[in-house]
Amino acid sequence: MGLGCMGMSEFYGEGNEEESIATIHHTLDLGIDFLDTADVYGTGKNEELVGRAIKGKRDKYIIATKFGFKREGEGGPLRGVDGSPAYARQACEASLKRLNIETIDLYYLHRVDPNVPIEDTVGEMAKFVAEGKVRFLGLSEAAPKTIRGAHKVHPISALQNEYSLWTREPEKEIFPTIHELGIGFVPYSPLGRGFLTGTITSADSFGSGDNRGNYPRFSGENFNKNIALVKNVEAIAKSKGCTTAQIALAYVLAKGIDFVPIPGTKRRKYLDQNAAAIGIDLTESDIQQLESAMPADEVAGARYGEQALAMVGR
Repeated sequence: MGLGCMGMSEFYGEGNEEESIATIHHTLDLGIDFLDTADVYGTGKNEELVGRAIKGKRDKYIIATKFGFKREGEGGPLRGVDGSPAYARQACEASLKRLNIETIDLYYLHRVDPNVPIEDTVGEMAKFVAEGKVRFLGLSEAAPKTIRGAHKVHPISALQNEYSLWTREPEKEIFPTIHELGIGFVPYSPLGRGFLTGTITSADSFGSGDNRGNYPRFSGENFNKNIALVKNVEAIAKSKGCTTAQIALAYVLAKGIDFVPIPGTKRRKYLDQNAAAIGIDLTESDIQQLESAMPADEVAGARYGEQALAMVGR
């Protein structure tokens, strides 16, 4: 299991740098050493935070970051994706500087640029490996054809996609592709952006700075339908003597030996709770029961808004 650091700087309400850094340090106490960030999170601020947290401990962590998204000014809305070789190099150099490290362990293309052949983007990323700036390459939310094209240029070590009890689309075409090619899988939002924890009880509970209120699954009648499904999962969790969040994480962990989920949190207490899911063993019967409790085709609403949804699966 890894740690998603995004929420420490943006999207999920106010952060606390002191507690966030303490959370990153606490990962090592739990045997967790994989940290996930991106240049777009907090418009670089998340990478800077991670850089401060790992100072003096660099050799103890595996650092993953991503590039590709472009925004309008600091903290502004997304204005597209740039996968051009020139931008890839600019972004890589900037991330290395913000993280204050010499080498990025895993460097992802955050979203595929439809205007740039994937071979050109990955060709430039491969140069970073040759130059010692990056160790391994990854893609995020890419289509099978794109994954294959990229993998021919340079081995792709990891694919990062949203995957959880309520987002199971990768099972159809993505899993067969990466298993064939020997690519590892990094599921992000394995707790459904917090929805699968069972702690979100109202569609009005999101304050300023929390983007979740804008997602279709978190609003209106969709919210009520999805809460009913979470209640089903909660009942199974109680029978197992664990929390709803823990059984949701255990489900993702059980789906593949090469899966490294990255639940995000900015607090040590939730990190402890998430890590405990590693010790929960689910049988095939348990997995089937969970999938029946939250049928994929009964989850109400898209996982992203229209603009963001158009950027996945390219």
